[in-house]
Amino acid sequence: MRSTSSTYRTRMATATAALLAGALALTACGGDDDDGGGDGGGGGTETAGTSVTLPKLDGQTLEVAAVWTGAEQENFTKVLDEFTKRTGAKVKFVPTGNNTSTFLGAKIDGGQPPDVAFLPQVGVLHQFAEKNWLKPLGAEAKAQLDKNFSQGWRDLGAVDGKQYGVYAKAANKSLIWYNTAAFEAAGITETPKTWKEFISTAQTLSDAGSPAVSIGGADGWTLTDWFENVYLSQAGPEKYDQLAKHEIKWTDPSVKQALTTLAELWGKDELLAGGRKGALDTEFPKSVTQAFTGDTPAAMVFEGDFVTANINADTKAKVGTDAKVFPFPAVGSDSPVVSGGDVAVALKDSKGAQALLTFLASTDGAEVWAAQGGILSPNKEMDQSTYKDDVTRQIAKALIDAGDDFRFDMSDQAPAAFGGTQGTGEWKDLQDFLADPSDVAGAQRKLEASAAKAYGAG
Repeated sequence: MRSTSSTYRTRMATATAALLAGALALTACGGDDDDGGGDGGGGGTETAGTSVTLPKLDGQTLEVAAVWTGAEQENFTKVLDEFTKRTGAKVKFVPTGNNTSTFLGAKIDGGQPPDVAFLPQVGVLHQFAEKNWLKPLGAEAKAQLDKNFSQGWRDLGAVDGKQYGVYAKAANKSLIWYNTAAFEAAGITETPKTWKEFISTAQTLSDAGSPAVSIGGADGWTLTDWFENVYLSQAGPEKYDQLAKHEIKWTDPSVKQALTTLAELWGKDELLAGGRKGALDTEFPKSVTQAFTGDTPAAMVFEGDFVTANINADTKAKVGTDAKVFPFPAVGSDSPVVSGGDVAVALKDSKGAQALLTFLASTDGAEVWAAQGGILSPNKEMDQSTYKDDVTRQIAKALIDAGDDFRFDMSDQAPAAFGGTQGTGEWKDLQDFLADPSDVAGAQRKLEASAAKAYGAG
């Protein structure tokens, strides 16, 4: 799933332009054929108006594990409710907490894995496959995947040519959400397109009395997303790929440049809601709500399309009116487009697990989930009109239009010990850097030591 620099830049420029055009318009107004366990199909019936046949599973109980809580969990529960309605199976949702690989590893070691789990890191998918913890997709699930997903997303769910996963939930993680009232109060009429303009806009907002940027630094993964967007735009896709695979070290000059750029924002307490200390004490959901609630809300918050779920559930702000969006500003020549996603895998060799994966890979499953809000689907055949609002629809279109030429979240490609574990590795190292953005060299040394240990351990 690699592309040349010229192809990447052309496709990403097109995707970003589409997203920007949509945002401004709103402002103005392969795998292996191994079928693993059950096939998820035979003996079922197809409900009128649906696109997929599912088996009858009355009397069966499935357990599904994922990281989501709050609004994201509630939205996904609607998908499980529809699956239960069609199959008769009861489904229990189990939140994993931020340390998904640790949680699941303990369950597997104890002989009680969930039937299906969502892995938020592609690195964890590879680790679990290498340990033979995953069951390959059955024939019916694979047929839905092949029909509805581009090769790039299918490749992400495969290991050594064998298809294990369905990327049923994706993210465009290159977005800045803003409070329109705060922009108007500060006299800002245009959204920033470059990093220099972004910092200038933040200063203008701060001078006008608004906390400029809300950062959820208590959740280290948000900080990895900040770094990845700056790094991809500034260093380019080839360097991004090299750093993602640890082919170059975190002491590389390109990393120094990206951290120095981040320090232009992170090093100014007056631009951050609550200053650096406040940012480090703020979890992701609060970073969103404090941008759209209270007497002096923050003016901007960075994160992916899934921010809409928190806006809709936890604030009175209306997406497209009170809360609008613009692409992450260009640090180099282009705005970055970083994608993320959660891959659904079977941990049990059961008919129910395969049936759920089949449903998740179908347009039916995608449309039920999209209708709840706060999600993007890489399912290119689903009805885009099922998204709740025009903002999300434009973001989804940009992701689909990127085809196979996109860059996946760097930390999610890393071993979990480096890129996916609370309180350690990249998450902790970037939290330390947020606490002291003046120590770029020290941050680089910490990041390289953590990466060398994690990648060396396989």
